[in-house]
Amino acid sequence: MDKERCFWCNLDNEKYVKYHDKEWGKPNFDDEYLFEMLILESFQAGLSWETILNKREDFREAFDQFDAEKIANYDDEKIDELLSNEKIIRHKLKINAAINNAKIFLKIKEEYNRFYNYLKQFSDDKIIYENDKTQSELSNTISKDLKKKGMKFVGPVIIYSYLQAIGIINSHEENCYLYKKE
Repeated sequence: MDKERCFWCNLDNEKYVKYHDKEWGKPNFDDEYLFEMLILESFQAGLSWETILNKREDFREAFDQFDAEKIANYDDEKIDELLSNEKIIRHKLKINAAINNAKIFLKIKEEYNRFYNYLKQFSDDKIIYENDKTQSELSNTISKDLKKKGMKFVGPVIIYSYLQAIGIINSHEENCYLYKKE
């Protein structure tokens, strides 16, 4: 018998199952990963995560392996290249936000030594176990602070999804084999 997973995991999509089983909700506080997920989550706005996940490798290729230094220096020529890339989400505001957010990510990283050091000040360096939410006081607070710093496409719902993705929030459902209370 196959393992039970969260209801949203499309079992017919191997990438989605692998993401659910190996990545989602598992703490990964490496700066490169934190930046990649921040960019991908911002591109998800208004779309399904499965759509983004299916294009993840194309995003990696188009966005220089999510190298924040390179993205922060993208010029109009690179933006035009991204806007013509049919393999990714071609949304000018989101592409411009990725460039803007890369600059701010690097500033935060410089100020706090690691981006995770910035995040953990809000979470007290704890993993939060909760289900059935799309935003929380924590995501609202981080969203508000990131917006104050100038980031775009970082609303409370996007940040909540981000915190789930990187493992600060573990939201595996009770019937899921990866469910934990604490």
